[in-house]
Amino acid sequence: MKVFGIAGYSGSGKTTLLERLIPRLTARGLKVSVIKHTHHGFDIDRPGKDSYRHREAGAHEVMLACGVRWALMKELRDAPEPGLDDLLARLEPCDLVLVEGFKREPIPKVEVYRPAQGKPPLYPDWPDVVAVACDGPVDTVLPQLPLNDPEAVAAFIVDTLKL
Repeated sequence: MKVFGIAGYSGSGKTTLLERLIPRLTARGLKVSVIKHTHHGFDIDRPGKDSYRHREAGAHEVMLACGVRWALMKELRDAPEPGLDDLLARLEPCDLVLVEGFKREPIPKVEVYRPAQGKPPLYPDWPDVVAVACDGPVDTVLPQLPLNDPEAVAAFIVDTLKL
């Protein structure tokens, strides 16, 4: 599986870019999966539902399944957070895994950068940033991709990974 990251500050447009990239990549015949890292706790379950009650009772893993999807929830309890390699190993084989977050992982990535946010770019300090998707010109020797042209970003990823 090829792995490619989308990095940037919160609110920069990473999720929106991914949402626009996925259909363009799948239209090229690629099987695409996504791993999203968050620094905030999350729960895909709701209090009172059976699966929530099973987890609260102490189950290590709870799987939900129906005719259109399944989901596996694993409680870490006091175990360390899994790394990207651990998570990749749990995915079924595919052509491309897009990773949102995990900006410190040594995978090629595009930085979503908006100068108007007033935050410094990541690319000067992160050697794995191979291009910048931006909404205006930035001072870098890296390729600059138009943030509002997901087809150009998809083409860059496909070319970079030789998919």
